[in-house]
Order: sequence, then C-alpha cells, then structure tokens
Amino acid sequence: MASIEIRPDGPLAITGLERLVDDQGKDIVHSQEVVKLCRCGGSMNKPFCDGTHRRNGFSGARVADGSEDKVLTYAGPGITIHDNRSVCAHAGHCTDGLPEVFKYGSEPWIDPAGAIPQRIVETIRRCPSGALSYGIDGAAPKAEEWKPSVTVTKDGPYAVLAVDLPGVPFAQGVPHARYTLCRCGASKNKPFCDGSHFETGFKG
Repeated sequence: MASIEIRPDGPLAITGLERLVDDQGKDIVHSQEVVKLCRCGGSMNKPFCDGTHRRNGFSGARVADGSEDKVLTYAGPGITIHDNRSVCAHAGHCTDGLPEVFKYGSEPWIDPAGAIPQRIVETIRRCPSGALSYGIDGAAPKAEEWKPSVTVTKDGPYAVLAVDLPGVPFAQGVPHARYTLCRCGASKNKPFCDGSHFETGFKG
C-alpha cells in the first residue's frame, strides 16, 4: 500500500506510489523507490526535494490552534452538505463548477437547494481537499475507490488519493483517502494545505 512519511522539517517521503502526475494528468517521471517531494516551497527541482529546507529555515510545525477545525452542515432537499473550511485548498471546483450552490462571497455560502442532489454530488467529488462532503437522505455515501496517486497542482498543493498518511491526525469530516498537502511551505495547518499559497503568490 502506498504510504507517505512526513519528514520532520523536511520533505514528503512516499513509498508504493503508482502515479505522480502534473495538473494536466501527465506522468512525472521518477526512478526512486522512495519519492521525496518538496514541501518547503524552495526547491529548484520542484516537485522533488533538493535539500533547500535545510538552508531556508523551513519548519513543518502546525501553528493553527485548531479553532477553525469544525464541520458546518447545510441541509437541503434530499442532500446534506458538510464543510470544513480549515482544510480548504481553494481549488475553486465548487464555486466555479456549481455557483448556484456554492456562492463565493455570500453568507451562507452554501445553498443545498440550489441544484439537484446529483449535480451537487458530482461537484463535491471533485473537491481535492476533502473539505466538502455530503450525505443522501441522512446516510453517508459509499466510499469511493481510487488508485494511489499524487497530483502536483499548478501553483498549489499536492492532491492525494488513496495514499496512507500514518500517524497524522485528520481534520473533522475529511476522508483519509482524499486530501491535499501543502507544498508552498506557508500553511498554518501543516502538513495539510489551508490555501496559503494564494496569499504568498507561490509558483511552481
């Protein structure tokens, strides 16, 4: 089984990875049995680690106090949407894909009655961070199955599917098979992405 080790103040060390791809779905060639990916944001060989974390003072510490780690629930006809903002990577698949339901800049920003449940489910399944989840008629959905993969998103985090992350506590409501990991070095919720790459203007 694919597994990620979070090296203290260092890279992600991944074993058993089937696919490492870019944001266009193209394979990123790697030959190492253990793939070491940069998470300090400074490598000159992104996405791979080149040891820059030893020189730029990178800290892998989580500095968020946990107060944002909470699930808000929005109930609508036939579907209930759950949202944990603390791990949102701000990929925009929800607000761009279904603005009738996910309303950027509005409060509340989720309207579960804005579209039929099927369209909402399709949109939520594109959420890379797992911040969004849902229930149908009060029941949790059947677990989705993916092949182990890591996608290096453009100027954003690593989008991970079906790769074990042993020893790392997950935010409430986030599936352990779908999550995003910070690679800009600025997240306050390390190792997870919290959208800080937008604030810092991260490129890579």
